Amino acid sequence: MLIKKYLTSLLLGLLIAFVSPVNSVLAQFATIQDLVFYSNDLIDNNSGNNAVAACIRLDGRCLFRLAFPKSDLTERINEVQYRLNNVKDLYLKSPQEDIQITLENSNSILNIYVQINNERIRLMSVTQADADIRGLSLNSTGEQIVEQLEQGLPKAKSERTSQFLIRQGIITILILVLVIVENSILLRWEKKIQQNKQELEPSQTPLVLSLFSRLERQKNWHFQEIKYRLVQLLRLSIAIGGLLYILGLFPQTRTIQLIIVTAIRLPVRVTAIIFISYFGIRLAYALINRISSELISSQLLSPKANRRFQLRINTIATVAKSILGILGITISITISLGAIGVNVTPFLAGAGIIGLALSFASQNLIKDAINGFLIIIEDQYAVGDIINVGSVTGLVENINLRITQIRDAEGRLITVPNSEVRIVANLSSQWSRADLTIPISYDTDVNSALELITQVADLMTQDEQWQHQILEAPQILGLDKFSDRGTLIRVWIKTEPLKQWEVSREFRRRIKIAFDNAGMPIQPPQQQILLNRRNSNQ
Repeated sequence: MLIKKYLTSLLLGLLIAFVSPVNSVLAQFATIQDLVFYSNDLIDNNSGNNAVAACIRLDGRCLFRLAFPKSDLTERINEVQYRLNNVKDLYLKSPQEDIQITLENSNSILNIYVQINNERIRLMSVTQADADIRGLSLNSTGEQIVEQLEQGLPKAKSERTSQFLIRQGIITILILVLVIVENSILLRWEKKIQQNKQELEPSQTPLVLSLFSRLERQKNWHFQEIKYRLVQLLRLSIAIGGLLYILGLFPQTRTIQLIIVTAIRLPVRVTAIIFISYFGIRLAYALINRISSELISSQLLSPKANRRFQLRINTIATVAKSILGILGITISITISLGAIGVNVTPFLAGAGIIGLALSFASQNLIKDAINGFLIIIEDQYAVGDIINVGSVTGLVENINLRITQIRDAEGRLITVPNSEVRIVANLSSQWSRADLTIPISYDTDVNSALELITQVADLMTQDEQWQHQILEAPQILGLDKFSDRGTLIRVWIKTEPLKQWEVSREFRRRIKIAFDNAGMPIQPPQQQILLNRRNSNQ
């Protein structure tokens, strides 16, 4: 215990030795004093008598409150605070414990005097405004201030004794140990949440998963993201809170605590608004995914209608998230400006005027938004459809009120403004069709070829692997045209959306095998040249 006592005293000595010069330096800067004593949180406006009430502080604590005219605020606060600091320094150097504080009335002015070691100092005058903020008489107000001084100054002296400092040092060590332990626990928890979050990362989600599974993964990812940020915020809050609490334990550092608290007041407000907005947006995203997955998993619709419904729900969910994100960021910025004291009313009015001016200058953006809204409402296409817009054909990967993004067969991501979508061909809405032409030689028996094609189509329709992708029996349309490849037979196969290419490839493979087995070669392109030999006698 003796060793711990000496170690604690040593740590406290180093801490005080470091902080005392800092306090001396800080006392030279009026801007820091202004930050501490003139903060809006530390001053109460009294509009009735055009005065403000501010704290006079002793070792960072509010000892008593005085009223000052707004026009003379800085001078009065500095004067009283300077005299109180001088009184404190004299009292701390004095060996006597008792202090004489008197209240004297001179020329109808109530003055407070402090006597230390035969040195008499006038501290301040008590005004009627000071009495008004307390709701007391002038004499009662003076007596109350004297009582607060008689309690505050001895307390400041007792807080500088070795016994008090050792006790506060032990508390400091316990708080530091507690902060380190809590941060270690939270750090392990944070790493675990981060690992779970990375496993659910939307960019790492396999495309082979169903839409329901992808939405569930996205919902869980949003919740993990919220937990991850909350743990980070909790770790930071514990560290900063522990530091501020430790600074408040010692009279030498309590002023620094006040300066830090006052300095970070506005940043903390803005940060809190940002985090609340961020968490609100993430919760809204998770809620949208939850509602979407519940709608998709419902059995109220037929399987065919439900598949189309899934694409539409996914598209609407994507657009809703983008709108909520923009709305949340806008509200967050507006509230943050109000929190730091900016009058947002002119800002909003100016934003409205600017928005009106931009609306005239950016008519294409308005057209994009209107056309995008109609595309979504009318279900012209959705995320996951394959469409043809002008010369662009590909898979719709993203759609919002302004643009549509399409991935073509070469892997290029093509962005099309919604106002440019005038005529669109949806290749995967409700159902698709495999359109095939099968060439046969002019020498081949057409009826035998048609019969063989029909047999292949019937067998493929009955195959368990393909029957769920083929919606109706294939239509053998018959001879379609004559060409350089021979006679062309046309076949239509109605398939599930986006399955027409798979069905076409498999059907061609089976036709090739069947024709080879039947000895009916598929005619390649050919050209016949006829030569006419003329009679030489003519």
